[in-house]
Amino acid sequence: MDSLASTSIMKFRSLKLTTVKGVRDQINKMRDLASRLKALEVEMSESFLVHYILNTLPPQYGSFKITYNTHKDKWSIDEILTMCDQEEGRLILEMGESTLTVTQGKRSIQAKQKEKAKIQPQAKIKKEFMCFFCKKK
Repeated sequence: MDSLASTSIMKFRSLKLTTVKGVRDQINKMRDLASRLKALEVEMSESFLVHYILNTLPPQYGSFKITYNTHKDKWSIDEILTMCDQEEGRLILEMGESTLTVTQGKRSIQAKQKEKAKIQPQAKIKKEFMCFFCKKK
């Protein structure tokens, strides 16, 4: 039983969200691992789980974390799941808008490189025949 608990704790510790998408799945995985650990007599409080979830969110969720910290009421796991889901939707919309503004910017680097790579025609080409071996005309 101890090795199973250790493995579950390591899995729980390694769960970290790196992108904006998938926060609901991540929280559900953490919740499942916490219930599995509880069955193995390794209990963690709901407030610990909520704080751990907040600490594993990526930096884009910074304003969401501030909102939680300024709130007087403590959220349950279900509430934080719902709130994170809403925040994910808002961040995805925000990312979509910023992507559009970036793509409408100046010309791309590849276009500039193609422009530089154009070879200008030479003014006059001298056509003198010469022997390849002795270099005489």
